[in-house]
Amino acid sequence: MAASALLSSTLKMNGTLIIQIQTNGALKLLVVECSSNFEMRATAKWDDDLGDDFISMIRNGQCVITLDQKEGEPYQGIVPIEGESIARILENYMLRSQQIDTKLWLTCDGNSAAGMLLQKLPEQHEEKPERDEDIWNRINILADTVTVEELQTLAPELLLTRLFGEEDVRLFTAKPTQFFCGCNRTKVANMLHMLGKDEIDSIIAERGKIEVNCEFCNKNYQFDAIDAAALFVKETLVLPSKSTH
Repeated sequence: MAASALLSSTLKMNGTLIIQIQTNGALKLLVVECSSNFEMRATAKWDDDLGDDFISMIRNGQCVITLDQKEGEPYQGIVPIEGESIARILENYMLRSQQIDTKLWLTCDGNSAAGMLLQKLPEQHEEKPERDEDIWNRINILADTVTVEELQTLAPELLLTRLFGEEDVRLFTAKPTQFFCGCNRTKVANMLHMLGKDEIDSIIAERGKIEVNCEFCNKNYQFDAIDAAALFVKETLVLPSKSTH
C-alpha cells in the first residue's frame, strides 16, 4: 500500500492505479488500488500455511499494474516476478515496462507501512554545462543509508533533509491517504445479473438466498428470492440496501 501511494504520486492522471501480484504459491493474490485522490483499498488471498519465505509464497507469479483512467483507455502492464521483495519487484516492473529508473525502500511492522521512492526524470534534450553526471548514483548511495526506524518514525521533511542535506531539497504539500471502497448494492446486482437467471435460480433453490461479501471492506449484501427475481425484470428499482458490516 505504501508503494502504491508513492507510485500514484508520480502519475499525471485522473483515475486509479491498481497493483496486483498473482501467484501459484501460498500467497495467491495481492491487490491494492490507489486513486489519484489517494483513496485506497486492498485485499489479499492466501493458504493457511504461508511460511516465512516471501519468495516461496509468490513463486511462479506475475506482477500486473493497471492504470484505470476516467478519461481514455486503461493501460495494463504485466511482468514476471523478479526480485526478493515487493520493492525489487516494482523496480524491475518500472524499468522493464516503463523504462524508468526507480528505487524503492519499503517497511511494515504489522501496524503501519512506510516507504521512500526515487525516480530518475527523463533526460533533457539540451545539454547544460552545469549538468551533474553522477547525481543519480550519489543520491542512491545516500538513500541506501536510510534505516527501517527512520522510515517509520521520522517526518518526511526531516528524513529528506537528513539523507540529502548537501543537496537542493524542495518539499511539496503533503497529501493524506484514506480508505475508500466503491462497492454498492447496484454493482453487486449487476454482477449477479451477469451470472444468468438459471444460475441465480439454482443458488436460491439450494440456499434460499444469495450472500456476497466485498473482499475489500467486508460489507455483506443479501438477496432473497424476491430480490433475485427482480434482477431479471426490466426497469425495476433497486431494493433498499440490506448490507451489513
